[in-house]
Amino acid sequence: MKTVFDAEVDAALIDRSLAGTTLGSVWLDTDRPQHPPAAGPTTCDLLVVGGGYTGLWSALHAARRHPDRRIVLIEADRIGWAASGRNGGFVDASLTHGYENGKSRWPNEIDALEHMGMENLDGMQAEIDELGLQVDWQRTGMLTVATEPHQVEWLEEAAGQGQGRALDEAQVRAEVDSPTYLAGLFSPDTCAIVDPAKLALELARACVEAGVDVHEHTTARQLISGGAALRVHTDGPVITCRQVVLATNVFPSLLRRNRFHTVPVYDYVLATEPLSEAQLDRIGWRNRQGVGDSANQFHYYRLTADNRIVWGGYDAIYHFGRRIDSSYEDRTESYRRLAAHFFITFPQLDDVTFTHRWAGPIDTNTRFCAHWGLAREGRVAYVNGFTGLGVAATRFAADVCLDLLDGVTTARTGLEMVRKKPLPFPPEPLASAGIQATRWSLDRADHSAGRRNLLLRALDAAGLGFDS
Repeated sequence: MKTVFDAEVDAALIDRSLAGTTLGSVWLDTDRPQHPPAAGPTTCDLLVVGGGYTGLWSALHAARRHPDRRIVLIEADRIGWAASGRNGGFVDASLTHGYENGKSRWPNEIDALEHMGMENLDGMQAEIDELGLQVDWQRTGMLTVATEPHQVEWLEEAAGQGQGRALDEAQVRAEVDSPTYLAGLFSPDTCAIVDPAKLALELARACVEAGVDVHEHTTARQLISGGAALRVHTDGPVITCRQVVLATNVFPSLLRRNRFHTVPVYDYVLATEPLSEAQLDRIGWRNRQGVGDSANQFHYYRLTADNRIVWGGYDAIYHFGRRIDSSYEDRTESYRRLAAHFFITFPQLDDVTFTHRWAGPIDTNTRFCAHWGLAREGRVAYVNGFTGLGVAATRFAADVCLDLLDGVTTARTGLEMVRKKPLPFPPEPLASAGIQATRWSLDRADHSAGRRNLLLRALDAAGLGFDS
Protein backbone atom coordinates (compact mmCIF):
# COMPACT_ATOMS: atom_id res chain seq x y z
CA MET A 1 0.00 0.00 0.00
CA LYS A 2 1.01 3.57 -0.62
CA THR A 3 1.19 6.36 1.94
CA VAL A 4 0.13 9.96 1.44
CA PHE A 5 3.77 10.87 0.82
CA ASP A 6 3.99 8.59 -2.21
CA ALA A 7 1.86 11.01 -4.20
CA GLU A 8 3.38 12.46 -7.36
CA VAL A 9 4.71 16.02 -7.21
CA ASP A 10 5.55 18.10 -10.27
CA ALA A 11 9.32 17.81 -10.82
CA ALA A 12 9.41 21.38 -12.16
CA LEU A 13 7.96 22.64 -8.86
CA ILE A 14 10.67 20.80 -6.92
CA ASP A 15 13.37 22.12 -9.27
CA ARG A 16 12.16 25.70 -8.88
CA SER A 17 11.82 25.50 -5.10
CA LEU A 18 15.36 24.22 -4.60
CA ALA A 19 17.17 26.21 -7.28
CA GLY A 20 18.29 29.04 -5.01
CA THR A 21 19.29 27.05 -1.93
CA THR A 22 22.57 27.49 -0.12
CA LEU A 23 24.24 24.46 1.44
CA GLY A 24 24.47 25.28 5.12
CA SER A 25 22.33 25.58 8.24
CA VAL A 26 20.02 28.58 8.32
CA TRP A 27 20.76 28.84 12.05
CA LEU A 28 24.52 29.20 11.48
CA ASP A 29 24.05 31.84 8.80
CA THR A 30 24.91 34.55 11.32
CA ASP A 31 27.87 36.34 12.88
CA ARG A 32 29.54 34.25 15.56
CA PRO A 33 32.03 35.42 18.19
CA GLN A 34 35.52 33.95 18.01
CA HIS A 35 37.18 32.11 20.89
CA PRO A 36 40.97 31.79 20.64
CA PRO A 37 42.69 28.41 20.29
CA ALA A 38 44.45 27.10 23.38
CA ALA A 39 47.99 28.46 23.51
CA GLY A 40 50.72 26.98 25.66
CA PRO A 41 50.56 24.23 28.28
CA THR A 42 47.48 24.56 30.46
CA THR A 43 46.51 23.18 33.87
CA CYS A 44 42.93 23.06 35.10
CA ASP A 45 40.59 21.23 37.43
CA LEU A 46 38.10 20.17 34.75
CA LEU A 47 38.55 19.89 30.99
CA VAL A 48 35.43 19.65 28.83
CA VAL A 49 36.00 18.27 25.32
CA GLY A 50 33.33 19.41 22.88
CA GLY A 51 31.62 22.75 22.30
CA GLY A 52 28.07 21.60 21.65
CA TYR A 53 25.19 21.61 24.11
CA THR A 54 26.49 18.77 26.27
CA GLY A 55 29.90 20.32 26.71
CA LEU A 56 28.56 23.85 27.23
CA TRP A 57 26.03 22.80 29.88
CA SER A 58 28.72 20.70 31.58
CA ALA A 59 31.16 23.60 31.73
CA LEU A 60 28.53 26.12 32.80
CA HIS A 61 27.06 23.97 35.56
CA ALA A 62 30.51 22.93 36.78
CA ALA A 63 31.43 26.61 37.08
CA ARG A 64 28.22 27.31 38.98
CA ARG A 65 28.71 24.31 41.28
CA HIS A 66 32.41 24.97 41.92
CA PRO A 67 33.23 28.63 41.27
CA ASP A 68 36.67 28.15 42.84
CA ARG A 69 37.79 25.63 40.21
CA ARG A 70 39.44 26.35 36.88
CA ILE A 71 37.42 24.95 34.00
CA VAL A 72 38.54 24.78 30.37
CA LEU A 73 36.40 23.86 27.34
CA ILE A 74 37.95 22.99 23.98
CA GLU A 75 36.20 22.64 20.64
CA ALA A 76 37.84 21.22 17.50
CA ASP A 77 35.93 23.54 15.16
CA ARG A 78 33.51 26.33 16.20
CA ILE A 79 31.03 26.49 19.06
CA GLY A 80 27.77 24.83 18.02
CA TRP A 81 28.93 24.08 14.46
CA ALA A 82 27.74 20.44 14.44
CA ALA A 83 24.47 19.01 15.78
CA SER A 84 23.89 21.95 18.14
CA GLY A 85 23.71 24.37 15.21
CA ARG A 86 21.92 22.12 12.73
CA ASN A 87 18.94 20.66 14.58
CA GLY A 88 15.32 21.72 14.34
CA GLY A 89 15.31 23.62 17.63
CA PHE A 90 12.71 21.40 19.32
CA VAL A 91 13.27 21.46 23.09
CA ASP A 92 11.39 18.33 24.12
CA ALA A 93 11.03 17.30 27.75
CA SER A 94 11.58 13.61 27.04
CA LEU A 95 14.85 12.12 28.25
CA THR A 96 14.09 8.78 26.57
CA HIS A 97 13.30 9.77 22.97
CA GLY A 98 9.60 9.60 23.62
CA TYR A 99 7.32 8.05 26.19
CA GLU A 100 6.89 4.69 24.45
CA ASN A 101 10.63 4.14 24.04
CA GLY A 102 11.18 4.93 27.71
CA LYS A 103 8.26 2.84 28.92
CA SER A 104 9.36 -0.22 26.96
CA ARG A 105 12.88 -0.09 28.38
CA TRP A 106 12.35 1.17 31.93
CA PRO A 107 8.71 0.50 32.88
CA ASN A 108 9.47 0.84 36.58
CA GLU A 109 11.20 4.19 36.09
CA ILE A 110 9.11 5.81 33.39
CA ASP A 111 7.10 7.98 35.80
CA ALA A 112 10.32 9.26 37.41
CA LEU A 113 11.93 9.79 34.01
CA GLU A 114 8.92 11.76 32.77
CA HIS A 115 8.95 13.89 35.96
CA MET A 116 12.69 14.52 35.67
CA GLY A 117 12.27 15.43 32.02
CA MET A 118 9.65 18.08 32.81
CA GLU A 119 11.71 19.30 35.75
CA ASN A 120 14.72 19.63 33.44
CA LEU A 121 12.71 21.52 30.79
CA ASP A 122 11.28 23.91 33.39
CA GLY A 123 14.75 24.36 34.88
CA MET A 124 16.21 25.09 31.46
CA GLN A 125 13.60 27.77 30.84
CA ALA A 126 14.23 29.32 34.25
CA GLU A 127 18.01 29.28 33.75
CA ILE A 128 17.71 30.90 30.31
CA ASP A 129 15.62 33.66 31.90
CA GLU A 130 17.99 34.01 34.88
CA LEU A 131 21.09 34.33 32.67
CA GLY A 132 19.38 36.55 30.10
CA LEU A 133 20.16 34.22 27.19
CA GLN A 134 18.73 35.59 23.94
CA VAL A 135 17.72 32.37 22.20
CA ASP A 136 14.20 33.00 20.79
CA TRP A 137 12.69 30.65 23.38
CA GLN A 138 8.95 29.94 22.94
CA ARG A 139 7.03 27.42 25.04
CA THR A 140 4.52 26.71 22.30
CA GLY A 141 3.92 22.99 22.80
CA MET A 142 4.03 20.09 20.35
CA LEU A 143 1.45 19.11 17.76
CA THR A 144 1.73 15.50 16.61
CA VAL A 145 -0.33 14.71 13.52
CA ALA A 146 -1.71 11.56 11.95
CA THR A 147 -1.37 11.33 8.17
CA GLU A 148 -2.53 7.71 7.84
CA PRO A 149 -5.69 6.06 9.25
CA HIS A 150 -3.82 3.66 11.57
CA GLN A 151 -1.97 6.58 13.18
CA VAL A 152 -5.27 8.07 14.40
CA GLU A 153 -5.64 5.17 16.83
CA TRP A 154 -2.04 5.65 18.01
CA LEU A 155 -2.72 9.28 18.90
CA GLU A 156 -5.99 8.40 20.65
CA GLU A 157 -4.09 5.86 22.77
CA ALA A 158 -1.45 8.46 23.61
CA ALA A 159 -4.16 10.90 24.68
CA GLY A 160 -5.64 8.17 26.88
CA GLN A 161 -2.24 7.81 28.59
CA GLY A 162 -2.24 11.53 29.42
CA GLN A 163 0.31 12.56 26.80
CA GLY A 164 -1.82 15.36 25.39
CA ARG A 165 -5.22 16.37 24.07
CA ALA A 166 -6.70 14.48 21.14
CA LEU A 167 -7.83 16.55 18.15
CA ASP A 168 -10.10 15.34 15.39
CA GLU A 169 -9.53 16.24 11.75
CA ALA A 170 -11.37 19.56 11.91
CA GLN A 171 -9.68 20.54 15.15
CA VAL A 172 -6.15 19.75 14.00
CA ARG A 173 -6.66 21.54 10.68
CA ALA A 174 -7.89 24.58 12.61
CA GLU A 175 -4.43 24.70 14.23
CA VAL A 176 -2.41 24.07 11.06
CA ASP A 177 -4.23 23.43 7.81
CA SER A 178 -2.93 20.51 5.78
CA PRO A 179 -5.04 18.14 3.66
CA THR A 180 -2.80 15.31 4.90
CA TYR A 181 -3.92 15.64 8.54
CA LEU A 182 -6.48 13.15 9.80
CA ALA A 183 -6.13 13.81 13.54
CA GLY A 184 -3.73 15.32 16.04
CA LEU A 185 -2.38 15.24 19.57
CA PHE A 186 -1.49 18.52 21.23
CA SER A 187 0.88 18.56 24.21
CA PRO A 188 0.98 22.16 25.46
CA ASP A 189 3.72 21.95 28.08
CA THR A 190 6.22 19.29 26.99
CA CYS A 191 8.02 21.15 24.22
CA ALA A 192 9.46 24.56 23.44
CA ILE A 193 11.11 25.86 20.29
CA VAL A 194 14.38 27.75 20.24
CA ASP A 195 16.99 29.07 17.82
CA PRO A 196 19.46 26.20 18.31
CA ALA A 197 22.60 28.05 17.20
CA LYS A 198 21.76 31.04 19.40
CA LEU A 199 21.38 28.64 22.32
CA ALA A 200 24.90 27.28 21.79
CA LEU A 201 26.42 30.73 21.30
CA GLU A 202 24.64 32.19 24.32
CA LEU A 203 25.65 29.24 26.50
CA ALA A 204 29.26 29.87 25.45
CA ARG A 205 28.88 33.52 26.47
CA ALA A 206 27.45 32.46 29.83
CA CYS A 207 30.37 30.05 30.27
CA VAL A 208 32.91 32.83 29.69
CA GLU A 209 31.05 35.14 32.08
CA ALA A 210 31.17 32.34 34.69
CA GLY A 211 34.95 32.12 34.34
CA VAL A 212 35.29 29.19 31.92
CA ASP A 213 38.17 29.36 29.43
CA VAL A 214 36.63 28.56 26.03
CA HIS A 215 38.91 27.63 23.11
CA GLU A 216 37.88 26.91 19.52
CA HIS A 217 40.03 25.24 16.85
CA THR A 218 41.65 23.04 19.50
CA THR A 219 41.37 19.33 18.75
CA ALA A 220 41.85 16.69 21.45
CA ARG A 221 44.00 13.87 20.07
CA GLN A 222 44.87 11.61 22.99
CA LEU A 223 43.96 11.09 26.63
CA ILE A 224 46.71 9.80 28.91
CA SER A 225 45.84 8.84 32.47
CA GLY A 226 49.05 7.54 33.98
CA GLY A 227 50.02 9.28 37.20
CA ALA A 228 48.16 11.67 39.47
CA ALA A 229 46.86 13.88 36.65
CA LEU A 230 45.19 13.38 33.30
CA ARG A 231 46.89 14.75 30.20
CA VAL A 232 45.02 15.56 27.02
CA HIS A 233 47.22 16.04 23.99
CA THR A 234 45.72 18.45 21.48
CA ASP A 235 46.86 19.67 18.09
CA GLY A 236 48.31 22.52 20.13
CA PRO A 237 49.31 22.36 23.78
CA VAL A 238 49.03 19.58 26.32
CA ILE A 239 46.26 20.23 28.86
CA THR A 240 46.77 18.76 32.32
CA CYS A 241 43.68 18.31 34.48
CA ARG A 242 42.10 16.39 37.36
CA GLN A 243 38.86 15.48 35.57
CA VAL A 244 37.48 15.33 32.03
CA VAL A 245 33.99 15.41 30.51
CA LEU A 246 33.93 13.92 27.02
CA ALA A 247 31.09 15.59 25.12
CA THR A 248 32.01 14.62 21.57
CA ASN A 249 28.76 12.74 20.91
CA VAL A 250 28.77 11.47 17.29
CA PHE A 251 32.48 12.04 16.77
CA PRO A 252 35.06 9.37 17.68
CA SER A 253 35.61 9.14 21.42
CA LEU A 254 39.03 9.47 23.06
CA LEU A 255 37.99 6.26 24.83
CA ARG A 256 38.30 3.34 22.45
CA ARG A 257 35.83 1.30 24.53
CA ASN A 258 33.04 3.74 23.73
CA ARG A 259 33.40 3.85 19.95
CA PHE A 260 31.16 0.85 19.23
CA HIS A 261 28.22 2.17 21.24
CA THR A 262 27.12 4.82 18.74
CA VAL A 263 26.80 5.15 14.99
CA PRO A 264 26.30 8.30 12.88
CA VAL A 265 23.03 8.60 10.98
CA TYR A 266 22.58 11.57 8.64
CA ASP A 267 19.49 13.74 8.92
CA TYR A 268 18.45 16.25 6.21
CA VAL A 269 16.72 19.63 6.55
CA LEU A 270 15.34 22.45 4.39
CA ALA A 271 14.39 26.01 5.30
CA THR A 272 11.98 28.16 3.31
CA GLU A 273 12.16 31.83 2.60
CA PRO A 274 10.29 33.92 5.22
CA LEU A 275 6.58 33.46 4.68
CA SER A 276 4.40 36.48 4.11
CA GLU A 277 1.32 37.11 6.20
CA ALA A 278 -0.82 36.01 3.27
CA GLN A 279 1.09 32.72 2.98
CA LEU A 280 0.76 32.09 6.72
CA ASP A 281 -2.97 32.77 6.42
CA ARG A 282 -3.27 30.01 3.81
CA ILE A 283 -2.13 27.39 6.34
CA GLY A 284 -3.46 29.08 9.49
CA TRP A 285 -0.31 28.36 11.51
CA ARG A 286 -0.64 31.11 14.10
CA ASN A 287 0.17 29.40 17.41
CA ARG A 288 3.74 28.50 16.38
CA GLN A 289 3.66 24.93 17.71
CA GLY A 290 6.33 22.48 16.79
CA VAL A 291 4.84 19.85 14.47
CA GLY A 292 5.77 16.23 13.81
CA ASP A 293 3.99 13.38 12.07
CA SER A 294 3.54 9.87 13.43
CA ALA A 295 5.27 7.55 10.97
CA ASN A 296 8.42 5.58 11.68
CA GLN A 297 10.02 7.76 9.01
CA PHE A 298 8.70 11.04 10.31
CA HIS A 299 8.95 14.72 9.44
CA TYR A 300 9.45 17.54 11.94
CA TYR A 301 8.83 21.20 11.24
CA ARG A 302 8.46 24.59 12.94
CA LEU A 303 8.44 28.30 12.30
CA THR A 304 11.48 30.48 12.88
CA ALA A 305 11.42 33.96 14.39
CA ASP A 306 11.20 35.44 10.88
CA ASN A 307 8.49 32.96 9.80
CA ARG A 308 10.52 30.54 7.74
CA ILE A 309 9.44 26.91 7.91
CA VAL A 310 12.28 24.60 8.91
CA TRP A 311 11.35 21.21 7.46
CA GLY A 312 13.39 18.08 8.19
CA GLY A 313 13.42 14.37 8.84
CA TYR A 314 12.22 11.30 6.98
CA ASP A 315 15.54 10.09 5.55
CA ALA A 316 18.02 8.69 8.05
CA ILE A 317 21.11 7.61 6.14
CA TYR A 318 23.88 5.41 7.51
CA HIS A 319 27.17 5.04 5.65
CA PHE A 320 29.26 1.89 5.83
CA GLY A 321 32.08 1.97 8.36
CA ARG A 322 30.53 4.55 10.68
CA ARG A 323 31.94 7.23 8.41
CA ILE A 324 31.43 10.96 8.98
CA ASP A 325 32.15 13.01 5.88
CA SER A 326 30.99 16.48 4.86
CA SER A 327 30.38 15.15 1.33
CA TYR A 328 27.41 13.19 2.74
CA GLU A 329 25.63 16.44 3.56
CA ASP A 330 24.70 17.36 -0.01
CA ARG A 331 22.42 14.47 -0.93
CA THR A 332 20.21 15.56 -3.81
CA GLU A 333 17.66 12.75 -3.52
CA SER A 334 17.01 13.52 0.15
CA TYR A 335 16.44 17.22 -0.48
CA ARG A 336 14.16 16.53 -3.44
CA ARG A 337 12.19 14.04 -1.34
CA LEU A 338 11.85 16.58 1.48
CA ALA A 339 10.66 19.25 -0.96
CA ALA A 340 8.11 16.88 -2.48
CA HIS A 341 6.77 15.97 0.95
CA PHE A 342 6.55 19.66 1.87
CA PHE A 343 4.32 20.42 -1.10
CA ILE A 344 2.19 17.33 -0.41
CA THR A 345 1.70 18.62 3.13
CA PHE A 346 1.12 22.24 2.14
CA PRO A 347 -0.11 22.46 -1.47
CA GLN A 348 -1.30 25.98 -0.60
CA LEU A 349 2.37 27.05 -0.49
CA ASP A 350 3.34 26.07 -4.04
CA ASP A 351 4.80 29.56 -4.54
CA VAL A 352 7.29 29.13 -1.67
CA THR A 353 10.99 28.56 -2.30
CA PHE A 354 13.71 27.13 -0.08
CA THR A 355 16.78 29.16 0.82
CA HIS A 356 18.89 26.68 2.82
CA ARG A 357 19.57 22.96 2.75
CA TRP A 358 21.76 21.13 5.21
CA ALA A 359 22.46 17.88 6.98
CA GLY A 360 24.45 16.46 9.83
CA PRO A 361 25.10 13.19 11.63
CA ILE A 362 23.00 12.16 14.63
CA ASP A 363 24.62 9.98 17.30
CA THR A 364 22.40 6.99 17.91
CA ASN A 365 22.79 3.86 20.00
CA THR A 366 20.83 0.65 20.35
CA ARG A 367 18.38 2.12 22.86
CA PHE A 368 17.93 5.49 21.02
CA CYS A 369 18.62 7.77 23.97
CA ALA A 370 21.60 8.86 26.04
CA HIS A 371 23.96 6.55 27.88
CA TRP A 372 26.70 7.47 30.37
CA GLY A 373 29.89 6.05 31.75
CA LEU A 374 32.97 6.66 33.87
CA ALA A 375 36.53 5.74 32.95
CA ARG A 376 40.08 6.18 34.11
CA GLU A 377 39.41 5.49 37.79
CA GLY A 378 36.32 7.68 37.85
CA ARG A 379 38.11 10.75 36.54
CA VAL A 380 36.56 10.79 33.05
CA ALA A 381 32.81 11.03 32.43
CA TYR A 382 31.12 10.69 29.05
CA VAL A 383 27.66 10.66 27.51
CA ASN A 384 26.50 9.78 24.00
CA GLY A 385 23.53 8.60 21.99
CA PHE A 386 20.89 11.35 22.07
CA THR A 387 19.48 10.19 18.69
CA GLY A 388 18.27 13.60 17.57
CA LEU A 389 16.31 14.57 20.69
CA GLY A 390 18.98 16.17 22.79
CA VAL A 391 18.37 19.92 22.95
CA ALA A 392 16.90 19.62 26.44
CA ALA A 393 18.27 16.19 27.37
CA THR A 394 21.87 17.42 27.08
CA ARG A 395 21.32 19.69 30.08
CA PHE A 396 20.18 16.74 32.19
CA ALA A 397 23.04 14.65 30.79
CA ALA A 398 25.59 17.28 31.80
CA ASP A 399 24.34 17.22 35.38
CA VAL A 400 24.61 13.43 35.42
CA CYS A 401 28.24 13.65 34.23
CA LEU A 402 29.07 16.14 36.98
CA ASP A 403 27.30 14.02 39.61
CA LEU A 404 29.36 11.02 38.50
CA LEU A 405 32.62 12.96 38.65
CA ASP A 406 31.74 14.40 42.06
CA GLY A 407 31.03 10.88 43.29
CA VAL A 408 27.64 11.85 44.70
CA THR A 409 24.51 9.74 44.72
CA THR A 410 21.51 11.57 43.31
CA ALA A 411 18.13 10.67 41.93
CA ARG A 412 19.73 11.03 38.52
CA THR A 413 22.65 8.67 39.11
CA GLY A 414 20.35 6.10 40.70
CA LEU A 415 18.42 5.59 37.46
CA GLU A 416 18.83 2.27 35.67
CA MET A 417 19.00 4.37 32.51
CA VAL A 418 22.20 5.95 33.87
CA ARG A 419 23.70 2.85 35.51
CA LYS A 420 23.40 0.48 32.54
CA LYS A 421 24.75 0.85 29.03
CA PRO A 422 23.10 -0.23 25.79
CA LEU A 423 24.40 -3.10 23.74
CA PRO A 424 27.13 -2.03 21.31
CA PHE A 425 26.66 -2.20 17.56
CA PRO A 426 28.41 -5.12 15.89
CA PRO A 427 31.44 -4.56 13.65
CA GLU A 428 31.11 -4.17 9.91
CA PRO A 429 29.68 -5.57 7.73
CA LEU A 430 27.11 -6.72 10.29
CA ALA A 431 26.38 -3.18 11.51
CA SER A 432 25.57 -1.89 8.05
CA ALA A 433 23.51 -4.95 7.12
CA GLY A 434 21.49 -4.73 10.33
CA ILE A 435 20.88 -0.98 10.07
CA GLN A 436 19.84 -1.12 6.42
CA ALA A 437 17.52 -4.07 7.06
CA THR A 438 15.94 -2.18 9.95
CA ARG A 439 15.46 0.95 7.83
CA TRP A 440 13.81 -1.11 5.10
CA SER A 441 11.55 -2.80 7.64
CA LEU A 442 10.47 0.51 9.17
CA ASP A 443 9.61 1.80 5.70
CA ARG A 444 7.59 -1.37 5.07
CA ALA A 445 5.74 -0.87 8.34
CA ASP A 446 4.80 2.65 7.27
CA HIS A 447 3.45 1.17 4.04
CA SER A 448 1.60 -1.65 5.84
CA ALA A 449 -0.68 0.24 8.24
CA GLY A 450 2.02 0.17 10.90
CA ARG A 451 2.34 -3.61 11.02
CA ARG A 452 5.84 -4.62 12.10
CA ASN A 453 7.52 -7.51 10.32
CA LEU A 454 9.41 -10.41 11.85
CA LEU A 455 12.68 -8.46 12.10
CA LEU A 456 11.09 -5.52 13.90
CA ARG A 457 9.19 -7.82 16.26
CA ALA A 458 12.42 -9.67 17.02
CA LEU A 459 14.19 -6.38 17.75
CA ASP A 460 11.30 -5.31 19.97
CA ALA A 461 11.54 -8.58 21.91
CA ALA A 462 15.30 -8.10 22.34
CA GLY A 463 14.86 -4.52 23.57
CA LEU A 464 16.39 -3.08 20.41
CA GLY A 465 13.25 -1.84 18.68
CA PHE A 466 12.70 1.79 17.75
CA ASP A 467 9.46 3.60 18.50
CA SER A 468 9.66 7.33 17.97
